[in-house]
Amino acid sequence: MLSKRLLSLLLLAVLWVGTPVAAWANHILIPMDEAQKEHLKAYGIAYWLLGKQVEVDWLLNYRGGAFAFDAVAGAENELAVRGVTYQVISEAQYTGVLSQIADPNANMDIMKLEKVPKIAVYTPKGKQPWDDAVTLVLAYAEIPYTQIYDDEVLRGDLPKYDWLHIHHEDFTGEYGKFFRNYRFRPWYQQQQRDSEAAAKRNGFAKVSEMKGAVVTKMQAFIAGGGFMFAMCGATDTYDIALAGLGVDMVESMYDGDASDPQAQQKLNFNRTLAFQNFQIVRDPYEYEFSNIDMQPAERGVYEGNDYFQLFTFSAKYDPVPTMLTQDHEKVIKGFMGQTTAFRKSLIKPDVVVMGENKASGEVRYMHGTLGKGTWTFYGGHDPEDYQHMVEEEPTDLALHPNSPGYRLILNNVLFPAAKKKKQKT
Repeated sequence: MLSKRLLSLLLLAVLWVGTPVAAWANHILIPMDEAQKEHLKAYGIAYWLLGKQVEVDWLLNYRGGAFAFDAVAGAENELAVRGVTYQVISEAQYTGVLSQIADPNANMDIMKLEKVPKIAVYTPKGKQPWDDAVTLVLAYAEIPYTQIYDDEVLRGDLPKYDWLHIHHEDFTGEYGKFFRNYRFRPWYQQQQRDSEAAAKRNGFAKVSEMKGAVVTKMQAFIAGGGFMFAMCGATDTYDIALAGLGVDMVESMYDGDASDPQAQQKLNFNRTLAFQNFQIVRDPYEYEFSNIDMQPAERGVYEGNDYFQLFTFSAKYDPVPTMLTQDHEKVIKGFMGQTTAFRKSLIKPDVVVMGENKASGEVRYMHGTLGKGTWTFYGGHDPEDYQHMVEEEPTDLALHPNSPGYRLILNNVLFPAAKKKKQKT
């Protein structure tokens, strides 16, 4: 007859053998280096976890900006369904990872993601499918967002959200300066009718005046602690609108009367976020807003050699730009837009440049603060379509699941979820 002690040992052995591996390996690591098959959907997993009140560790500069979290019910199934590469690791293994990151000589750090961000995208209901890379990647990553536009901004809805993307928008009130080539298109004419109706509905005589009020509301949103992200024409036209508040910069085909001949002299650069001392383009038929945007002839690049370099920041001392530049590649293929590249000489000195083509004197990706909040500007229209034209089909991101250019957008989406740290400098 077996002794009670022996029976107990046998029972423990049976239980040990029958225990699932996950009970012992209780962390999940999502690598974001070249091992990852679905970089973009990995961000959606992080958002999904935050929505279930699961804290996520963003491992800055470790394996391309990996994510890690405590194994929870349903997580592995969700990862498998979305095709995201992951590893189940033990407590001891994860402790080793954390020790490696904590090494003072390692340019790595841990950012705790704790809060699921409420996302708003400023975009018209009649948005065309070629219009916006951000809505494309949010949909692909399965990150939910709320669509808002002028009415919602003007009635004061912005404080309901943590993160705002301003749609590929023209805040000058010139409808993207599409008049010359597209004024007979039904979508252009409908856009103008809708904008004029919105201006009237909100008590403005002109669309340009309404857009000036909109950018002012957005600026207050940032100053109050919001996060704003903009691409393409929504970057420079935002600052142009701020600089030109109260100034008629718009010609008659857009608002019914001539512009102020002294418009340039009346610009106030103290109001702007990113740019100063720029010259607005007065020709209403020219497909350009100002000299902020570098022109093809002076850039000296073409599709085959158009790249920009991401800066490397100190993860332990500069966590914000480090988060925003997490990527598995540091040299990013360039892409064009109505506003492609920002002229470096016109950027304010307090702006943090995060990606540039130094040889051409152009900045492609930058970040700044205002009050309690932050903003990010990203040049170009679609990171996976070099010269995305009006009326083209939208990009199929299933063909680009590892896009380093689109990753920069999603870094900004997760940024508001981060637990704020005291700066070490």
